[in-house]
Amino acid sequence: METIPDGEADAIKGLGEQVKVIQDKTTADYGTAIRGIHAKGHAIVSGTLEVMANLPPELAQGMFADAGSYEALLRFSTLPGDILDDSVSVPRGLGLKILGVKGERLPGSENDETQ
Repeated sequence: METIPDGEADAIKGLGEQVKVIQDKTTADYGTAIRGIHAKGHAIVSGTLEVMANLPPELAQGMFADAGSYEALLRFSTLPGDILDDSVSVPRGLGLKILGVKGERLPGSENDETQ
């Protein structure tokens, strides 16, 4: 399903270099290592991820191949690497950790059951 565009490897390398610049700046600004992006976490909540039945074939892959439900943890955050007051309007982030997922794993995570 994935199509790798021309120049993707260079874009990934450039992004990694930019993240390092951001990390170095936030470490210098705060005197300690903090996340360079999504530095301020707002909450972690638990929930259930429901995988619907009869997904189109291009979506019914991996953990989405069969209908079912998974426990999930959600982390809300802000985009900046600076820890800003909540009154400052910035884009928000949402990270998901899906628990109890069976199946093939990448090297080094063969015994994990999270996504």
